[in-house]
Amino acid sequence: MLSRLGTLLQQAVETREPSVDLLEAFTEHWKGITGYYLEATDESTPARQTDIPWRLKQMLDILVYEEKQRPAGETGPCLEYLLQHKVLETLSTLGKAEYPPGMRQQVLLFFSRVLGQVQHPLLHYLNVHRPVQKLLQLSGDRLGSGTEKEEVQFTTILCAKIKQDPTLLAYILEGKSILNEKRAQELEEGAEHPPGAATAASSPPRRDSNLISSLVGLCKSKKSRMALKARENLLLLVGLAQEAAAACLVRSSTLCQLLTGHLCDLYSAVPTCTDPADVLTLERTSWRTQGDAASNGIFPGKESLAAFFGWMDFLDELVMGAHPVVADALTQAVEEKFFQGILQPQLLQIRSELTVLNATAMLTGMVRQICAPPLLHHLVLFLLGPDRHPETPGDSPHPLRTQLIDRCNHLSEEISLASLQLFELLLQKPHEHVAHSLALRNLETRGYLQRSPPVPDERGPPELDPDEDGLDLEEDPYFTDGFPEASFRMAKKPLPGPAPPGKGQVSEVVSSFLCLVPEEAKTSSCMEEGGYDTYIHDALGMVQACRASAAPWGWPHAPRPLDTCPPEGVFYEGHFLKVLFDRMSRVLDQPYSLNLQVTSVLSRLAAFPHPHLHEYLLDPYLSLAPGCRSLFSVLVRVMGDLMQRLQRVPHFRAKLLLVRQQLMGLVPGEQMDHMMLFKGVVVLEEFCKELAAIALVKGPPEGPP
Repeated sequence: MLSRLGTLLQQAVETREPSVDLLEAFTEHWKGITGYYLEATDESTPARQTDIPWRLKQMLDILVYEEKQRPAGETGPCLEYLLQHKVLETLSTLGKAEYPPGMRQQVLLFFSRVLGQVQHPLLHYLNVHRPVQKLLQLSGDRLGSGTEKEEVQFTTILCAKIKQDPTLLAYILEGKSILNEKRAQELEEGAEHPPGAATAASSPPRRDSNLISSLVGLCKSKKSRMALKARENLLLLVGLAQEAAAACLVRSSTLCQLLTGHLCDLYSAVPTCTDPADVLTLERTSWRTQGDAASNGIFPGKESLAAFFGWMDFLDELVMGAHPVVADALTQAVEEKFFQGILQPQLLQIRSELTVLNATAMLTGMVRQICAPPLLHHLVLFLLGPDRHPETPGDSPHPLRTQLIDRCNHLSEEISLASLQLFELLLQKPHEHVAHSLALRNLETRGYLQRSPPVPDERGPPELDPDEDGLDLEEDPYFTDGFPEASFRMAKKPLPGPAPPGKGQVSEVVSSFLCLVPEEAKTSSCMEEGGYDTYIHDALGMVQACRASAAPWGWPHAPRPLDTCPPEGVFYEGHFLKVLFDRMSRVLDQPYSLNLQVTSVLSRLAAFPHPHLHEYLLDPYLSLAPGCRSLFSVLVRVMGDLMQRLQRVPHFRAKLLLVRQQLMGLVPGEQMDHMMLFKGVVVLEEFCKELAAIALVKGPPEGPP
């Protein structure tokens, strides 16, 4: 028993002595560091060539060992010494002085290791988070200074600690101006205001540095790995679920101003000489692989473009994953500072054609890049305005929307093409307001329909003589004047008896579009190409995509009953559809690329599952109100013009076939008379086949007339 008691006493002594030795060793190493500044004579000796790194490593090891030897949550004497004697405060001051050279790097490493390896919560202590703030004020503003790696490690540890305990964010962010008590007082006064998004977005950026400014500064690093890690840390912070942490992030940092300011700087850095075609052909940029994208295929301005769109992609993902408080504040800042402050003046000004083309191309790239619902919502309202009531001719409450739509009908074919591409991309975005603002707002009351019962034979039954000219062309989808020998297959099929006026079976609707182009003007069959069925696969994909986007929008499945629609004075299809129909009516006199873009936008609209759009764009049997036009009636007019013009062109069929072969790349291209006309005919034939495929895929219109 005595031997066992002696053993226990010996163990007690052994567990007691190391704590005394640890404290002595810890203080000895600390005094060795401070003594260096009293004894050193050569100020140029780098810190890594002194014993400072070794002593800091020994101090860290002692702190970690001490903690392992004590019960969880109990503070050891070495840690108490570190806190009471303001060791970290002194080290942050030495790091600021950067003496000896490289001292800041050693201090950053020590801070990171202490915070990362010591399990006891430290950042709540004033003597810890104050020097942490002071050290952050020295970071993030000196890119390429040689301490980027250590700064990233330091901020990564802080973000990990904040993720574990979001209340730490207030300790690290608030009271930033430690080195300037007057600025700290101003900050406290400003903190009394509500942390609203507008305040956060519009307040002028402060010069104080903190965790956020350090991370944003590191995001700009030329070293892709450093920038990537800094951005991942920002994503972690904005994604904190606690509302108090999100409000603190907005209120106590310049997060929104810094992120948006960098976006504006990158946009301004894109060279004005950048080819708009290069902007449009640039693949969608990912912020995670931005450096790789910039190196693939070089053209003037590509690096700047990749940097801008990469940052835009980062902001998009930031908003997507952020707490709603942060997301709202950031989108508000982007709209005010970037959309309205930079983009709007540039889009509205008319300096030169190249300026308009560049601005439109950049805007198209942004529309392609943005996916986050809050950011997309702000962008859509910025471009199209919030109005949802029906338009009136000449009314332009939102100048930017009016300007952009007008440019689809611009004298410059390049501007028209670029503007149409912008709207086609907008229509592909999952936002209900796009389709509503551009088209549906004017179709709500179905004012395009004839309210009075149609006269029996007014639509020109098939038995009528083709030369009879008593029908108005707008109301006769089977207009055949000018080609007495040209027969429309649909003309030999009687209208279905039970179908109400303005409706037809799917097969008849399909045939109506396929029979629009006279046989003499069709060339696809001569090339052994398929019929409209070649478009069915693409049409199915487009219709399914539109249905998926529109599923949450609550669109009706059937047209609104006419008896519930208030009568309109004069129907107006709206600015956008008017421009598209005007463009479509000139399809025989426009460049091939422009025609392809016009028909592409119309096809996209026709694919939407709203019954009014389906009826207005895809129903050839509508009884149109006087003075109204539909897509089908516009095409009928074009066909009438086509038949008259082809009669005046000798050997038109052989030439038309040759042009189709050229477009397909089967024969070398060569110039000939009426080239634009022939290309327009090819576009018309293919467009009618595409509309037929869309009508088939979408199925019959539902509901009452």
